[in-house]
Amino acid sequence: MARPTKRRKVCCIPDNNSFGPIAMRLGEDNKIIMTIDEYETIRLIDLEDLTQEECAEKMHIARTTVQGIYKQARQKLADSLVNGKMLTIEGGKYRLCDESIDDCGPTCYRRRKSKRCEKSS
Repeated sequence: MARPTKRRKVCCIPDNNSFGPIAMRLGEDNKIIMTIDEYETIRLIDLEDLTQEECAEKMHIARTTVQGIYKQARQKLADSLVNGKMLTIEGGKYRLCDESIDDCGPTCYRRRKSKRCEKSS
C-alpha cells in the first residue's frame, strides 16, 4: 500500500494562472494542468536559483520528491511552449506558508510581496 501524499509547503499561489498562445484553439487536448507544487519548484529552482536540496527544505519534502515534481513541471512547460498548448496552474497537494520566519524563513515570497504592497500604499 502506497504512503499518502504529503502536503507540500508553498509560499504563494500565482497571481496569473493561465498562459497560452494568443490564437488559442479550444479543446481539452490543448490544455495542460500544472499543480501549485510543480509551479513552486519552478519558482524556487529556476527563479530563486535554489538547489533541489534547498528547494526540498523549503517545501518540507525529500529531495528525490522535488526532483520528480521538477521533472514533471519542466515537461509540462516544454509541452505548452513547443506544442502551443494552454498552461493552467491549479490544484495539487499543498499548504500555504503562514509567513512566519519559523515556517518559511527570511526569504519568504509571500512576506516579501506583502511588504512591497505596504510600501507602495
